[in-house]
Amino acid sequence: MKASAFMYGLITGSVTAAVTILYSTPQSGSEIRSSIKNASTDMKHKLYDVKGKISDLKDSITHMTKEVKELVPEAVHDIKGSIEQWQLSTEKNKLRLEKEISAIQTSLAELEQTIAAQQK
Repeated sequence: MKASAFMYGLITGSVTAAVTILYSTPQSGSEIRSSIKNASTDMKHKLYDVKGKISDLKDSITHMTKEVKELVPEAVHDIKGSIEQWQLSTEKNKLRLEKEISAIQTSLAELEQTIAAQQK
């Protein structure tokens, strides 16, 4: 469905509905005009409210964007520093564990040789 056909149908339907309402309403012409004027005024106030809220939302998004641009690099830098500190603090344990694993592997190799020698 093309957008132009949809818009044509929407406009035609809106005009038809407006004419039908105007001819079938029990109010007089001046009452209808007054009602339409009041509805128009209310709609304008609501539109201004929506514009104000959209403006507030834009301001909030701009403020959040600025904060994110400032805070995220700091947080990344702090996290990198924490990871580096953790790596340095675990380096001693890593070396100790590597030595213990090497000693266990050596012991296992000696044990295998001893068992092989006893079986002969």
